[in-house]
Order: sequence, then C-alpha cells, then structure tokens
Amino acid sequence: MAKMMKAAVFVEKNRIVLEEKPIPDVGPLDALVRITTTTICGTDVHILKGEYPVAKGLTIGHEPVGVIEKLGSAVTGFKEGQRVIAGAITPSMHSYACMCGCASQDGPDTKTGFKLMGGWKFGNTIDGSQAEYILVNDAQANLAPIPDGLTDEEVLMCPDIMSTGFSAAERANVRIGDMVAVFATGPIGLCAVAGAKLMGATRIFAVDAIPERLAVAKKLGATDTVNFKECNPVEKIMDLTDGRGVDVSIEALGTQATFESCLRVLRPGGKLSSLGVYSNDLKIPLDAYGAGLGDIDILSGLCPGGKERMRRLLAVVAARQVDLRPLVTHHYKLDDIEAAYDLFANQRDGVMKIAVKP
Repeated sequence: MAKMMKAAVFVEKNRIVLEEKPIPDVGPLDALVRITTTTICGTDVHILKGEYPVAKGLTIGHEPVGVIEKLGSAVTGFKEGQRVIAGAITPSMHSYACMCGCASQDGPDTKTGFKLMGGWKFGNTIDGSQAEYILVNDAQANLAPIPDGLTDEEVLMCPDIMSTGFSAAERANVRIGDMVAVFATGPIGLCAVAGAKLMGATRIFAVDAIPERLAVAKKLGATDTVNFKECNPVEKIMDLTDGRGVDVSIEALGTQATFESCLRVLRPGGKLSSLGVYSNDLKIPLDAYGAGLGDIDILSGLCPGGKERMRRLLAVVAARQVDLRPLVTHHYKLDDIEAAYDLFANQRDGVMKIAVKP
C-alpha cells in the first residue's frame, strides 16, 4: 500500500488546494476508508472564505462514501473490502453530550473547553473526506454498510445533506396534515422538503428564485412553489393559507432575511426550524415574534450522525421512498477539486451537488 495520498487541504482564506499527505495510521478504534465518492458542502465554502475557522493544513470534507481498507484491532462487526458510509457527525457515543442524548455536540465538557458542533469532526477538527483515504474515528459507532444494489450517487446525500434536511422536520415534529414552508431550496432545503413529506405534511411551500430548484422541490414533495423574485413570499404564503400561517417553517440558507420570513409565515404557536449556518448575528423582530408572547418555538440543530442514523437514512433510500440523485448535477475527479470548488462557491452552471471521485 502506498504511503502518501492526495487530499484537498485548507491553506489560508480563499485557498483550498490539492496536496500530498501521509495516509493516516489506524488506531484500535479507527477504520481507514478508501474514498470512492465524496462531495463539497456549503459549510466547506464557509471554510474556504474564512467565515468558519479551521486549522491550516486540515483536509476538508465531511461526506464520505467508500470501502473499508483497514480496521482497527478493536472494531468488530465489519470487514475489510465492505462498502460503507460514515455520517458527517462522528460521535464517540461515550461523551457527556452523547450520554445526554445530543450526539451531534459530542465533545469535552464545558469546563475543559467545549466547542459547539463538537460532533462534527471531519474537515473541522480532524482530516476529512476530500482525499483518497479518510480515517474514521470511533468506527464501531459510525460506520454504516451500504445495502446491496445502491450506487454511490444514491447514498451520497446520507452523511450530511439528507440527515440535516430531514432533521428540520423531525425536530419540529411535523405532523400529518401540517402545512410547512421551506425557505431556500438548495440541497439542504430540498431534503427538508422530502423530510417534511415523509413526516406527513400535506401542504409544503418551497421558496426560491431558481426555477430548476423549484422544479426539483415539486418532485420531492412540494405542493406549492413560491418565486420570491415574482412576489413577496410572506404575503403569498399567508394569502395561500387564508391568513392562518404555516405550522412549521424551515430556514435553510442562513440569512437574516430568510430567518425573519420564516418567523412571519408562522401561525401562533408555530415552530421555526433553523438549518442555516449564519455568518452574522441574528435579530428577532418584535412584531414577528409576538413580543415573546406568541408561543413560538425557535429550534436549531446540527445533523444527527452515528451508524443508526445512517442505517435509517439508507433504509429510506433502499425502500425507494426518496431519490436524491437529481441533486448531483456535476461530476469531478479529485485531481480537479480546485476547479470544483470554484464552480460550487460561485454557484455557476446550475450546480447543486458535485460528486467528487478519486
């Protein structure tokens, strides 16, 4: 086996470049996975732009699909050569956060320096998936076998985008017959649409300005599409709901404008489920929040990880209850990942997700 591998490395603000790095050694609890497909996430673009800090020299990426190359001595129940995924969130399952039921925030206790999003390790605190190999920490808790017959592209959304999008509907406890509004139908918002439908929502409003994305939202379960360049989306949704408002609004972009719109379309006692990664402080308008008396819940969260979460998402894909392959609009070799970043960061050519293959 070779000793070196290619990896996309954060060098400095506005520079992620392909470099050679040593293939990592495998500890007792780890697994070395040979990457067959990965992708670029909006969070990676925040890293590229210096909006989210990571260490220089870190391999970026947190959406691995691959084959087990080598297992740690303490890892059982898996075998080398097995096709697997691991979630973007790779909890230890024995930290305080995990024991409290919040595995996505896995990390040390607050006294010793808890870092928010501590469960997100790949491409954040340890080397990630935009490489020829990735070392999966706590492999026993995080590897999930890919069911026979599923392609890499069919499961590529499971590690992050699908888990994140679905979690918005889950956290808001979407119920049968609910009305849901999803603001921004990028990949995460589109998965939020699909998740809301699976949870039982019977009317789903998808808000965006890109017709192609709104068309995909329709295929994934949206009953109504709202182009915010053609109307005021808040007024439109309130009109379509006869002034009632929606039961759940989902923010999937990470801006003040979409967050505020999500508040304004809610019925009294509704729930705002926030998925966006924000780069600036948020303000809560007094009237939209009912001066604090509107019984409104504002929920936020990081995508659930771990092998049981991945198993459930893979089961949804295997049962053909959702098909997220249309989200993969472009294919690049790992050798060309710098060009892939340029395309994705600048949102050219109708890009939604890019399948990157070593």
